[in-house]
Amino acid sequence: MKSITINTERQSIINVTVGEKVIFYNFVNLYDCTIGDETKVGSFVEIQKNAVIGKRCKISSHSFICEGVHIGDNTFVGHNVTFINDKYPQAVNDRGGLKTENDWDVIRTHIGNKVSIGSGSTILCGLRIGDGAVIGAGSVVTKDVPSGTIVAGNPAIVLRKY
Repeated sequence: MKSITINTERQSIINVTVGEKVIFYNFVNLYDCTIGDETKVGSFVEIQKNAVIGKRCKISSHSFICEGVHIGDNTFVGHNVTFINDKYPQAVNDRGGLKTENDWDVIRTHIGNKVSIGSGSTILCGLRIGDGAVIGAGSVVTKDVPSGTIVAGNPAIVLRKY
């Protein structure tokens, strides 16, 4: 693993720990995160600080991976997938000022190995998605997903085990 910093008109990659043979496409915003070997990160992706992406993952374009998300190895994240790290987001704190990092706690989310998350899905915070799970396109995942399970819908429900 190596740490890189690139700032250009097309991408902002700041203090990112990167494995071997990682590919970044244009217009990415990555900072203070870790990305494993042989992973591909598509255009218009943002990966925030303290997020971890495993080895041999594919993060498709227009996806948002926020702080506190850990994605295992060999996982597919479809286009326009959004992760959330706050159950009750608000712009201002109790004193009426804009919230800062000190005004809230990150709620972590864990995605297992060999997971497939369909395009347009939203993954709420504090969840565990087990190894080999499949999330149907457009799903809103509100509960843990067991390993080897296919879920879909809003809210996502179990369709079957495989």
